[in-house]
Amino acid sequence: MATGSIALVLHAHLPFVRHPEYPSFFEESWLFEAITDTYIPLLRVFEGLVADGVKFRVTVSLSPPLLAMLADPFLQERYLAHLGKLSRLGDKEILRNHGTPKLTEVARFYRRLLYETEDWYVGRYGRNLIAAFARLQDLGVLELITANATHGFLPILKTQPNAVRAQLKVGAEAYASAFGRPPPGFWLAECGYYPGVEEAVAEAGGRYFFSDTHAILNASVRPRHGYLAPIQCENGVCAFGRDPASSRQVWSAEAGYPGDPWYRDFFRDIGFDLDFDYIRPFILDGQTRVFTGFKYHRITGASDQKEIYEPALADARADAHAADFLRRQIETAERFRPVMDRPPLVVALYDAELFGHWWFEGPRFLDLFIRKLVYDQTVVDLATPSDYLARHPDPQRATPSASSWGDRGYSTFWLNRGNDWIYRHLHDAAARMQTLAGRADAPLSGSLPHRALNQAARALLLAQSSDWPFIMKTGTAVDYAYGRIRDHLARFHWLADGIEAGSIDPAKLAALEAMDTIFPDIDYRVFA
Repeated sequence: MATGSIALVLHAHLPFVRHPEYPSFFEESWLFEAITDTYIPLLRVFEGLVADGVKFRVTVSLSPPLLAMLADPFLQERYLAHLGKLSRLGDKEILRNHGTPKLTEVARFYRRLLYETEDWYVGRYGRNLIAAFARLQDLGVLELITANATHGFLPILKTQPNAVRAQLKVGAEAYASAFGRPPPGFWLAECGYYPGVEEAVAEAGGRYFFSDTHAILNASVRPRHGYLAPIQCENGVCAFGRDPASSRQVWSAEAGYPGDPWYRDFFRDIGFDLDFDYIRPFILDGQTRVFTGFKYHRITGASDQKEIYEPALADARADAHAADFLRRQIETAERFRPVMDRPPLVVALYDAELFGHWWFEGPRFLDLFIRKLVYDQTVVDLATPSDYLARHPDPQRATPSASSWGDRGYSTFWLNRGNDWIYRHLHDAAARMQTLAGRADAPLSGSLPHRALNQAARALLLAQSSDWPFIMKTGTAVDYAYGRIRDHLARFHWLADGIEAGSIDPAKLAALEAMDTIFPDIDYRVFA
């Protein structure tokens, strides 16, 4: 048995963004960029490891909104159109940089990546990335888990327990629909935990969830092993706490690996550097400057003077950082194993989109780290939460403390003066939905009232997404976030009014169903 274990956990999530009412929509690019920069590169890493016979175990959380978008034929078509635009831009970039060898080399590098991305997406996967992840789970290298339905921040929704239960049950149902089995565990949105939420996790079939470090350290009983082993709530559900050191090493742009001067600079992009008329034909709405993915500079340093990006040298830095990361994990295992009655478990939690999108070399770093861990040492191994619990089925009993992995460790990012107005509306809507769902006169399946109740449940879940208050706090797409909450709540109350009055416009209901297609099999009674 290894001296210690590492649980590498990647959480893939995006808010549900789908706008068929427009010929193109700027915020849909969030999904397109993530597919190109993160999801396909990660799948390529995992597939390469499997092809080379590398035995590894990684946990990947796929949120229900992301699953819904990846499976949507409408968004698949739009993604291919997006790729086509970028490919044409790549051809143009090679011509534009002709005569500057270093820039031409980088342009060709990007054009080749786009070609390979389309080949993997269409040729290898037939547009079905969910099936690609499922195959890797079936091969035993990935443990796939889910998140609550629309990534609602549960510590604030707890005033309406029916809303919390619905978030978790619908999340579990979306996972089962995609993968044909119940989820082994949950990623609670933003690692948001409050004492008692484990009951809803258990009701939804989850055996474990993740929390931030202080949730474990400040538990109801002092944890014998700190955050280096899970604790078990009174109902048997286990909590795995984040390791802060592995987070700093990878998350931090200043102290961590992604800030290395040889890595690609995310912010220097021709979408902002070049004349607007040049890039206009290649951006979604033809009106807004956006990141195109064509980035020719490395981080270099703090000044605006940036050197040209050199992929081979960046790859060498990824190799060095993978070796350093492994060394640190070995040191942790050897330091703490003598004082523990079981191998220490380093829980390394990351947003999946960090790898490839924000940190371009991130997928290569993971590839090299896993290979080094498997072939270059025997002190630590890779384990999923289920693996660790199977080996050590007797975690210490304790209840974690209320917490999140957000700024300051609690709820301030999702509840502050810039967004606190939304919650009374969300709580009122959840109470109204509970009343509607609990009515004795349940409508016939497929009838207009039945469809309206299901659509009202979808609208409420979409309004509860933690992404909207998060965006309001960060100040990025604030108008869009405001609009999404207003629209979903307005749709919910229009549907509720019609249900209560016994008068539902079938054309308007069909239009709402066509726009918000998430959770096609939802049963509104989940809110009862």
